[in-house]
Amino acid sequence: MYRSNSWRKIKKTINNKSIIHYKRKANSQPHCAICSKELNGISKTGGKTRKTNARIFGGVLCAKCTQNIVKAGNRVEQGVIKLNEVGIKERKYVLQLVAH
Repeated sequence: MYRSNSWRKIKKTINNKSIIHYKRKANSQPHCAICSKELNGISKTGGKTRKTNARIFGGVLCAKCTQNIVKAGNRVEQGVIKLNEVGIKERKYVLQLVAH
């Protein structure tokens, strides 16, 4: 159970004996997949059942990156730019938006 990275080791010395205690790591704040900025409106607690935003790419991308993806998706659909001209990190999300 303690082999996973979700537990951290705490080494203690009591009466000249080394003892290892394990403590659960705290949850980290969710980050944007493109710019790595912390996402607003999502709590740290909750594990797999975290509440996310109801908008498109909610809980994955921040508002600014979502805005850029929607712009790029519309430009690709209209033929103003090609999909190859979109950045590598953004390309996956533009494809999802165009397919949707």
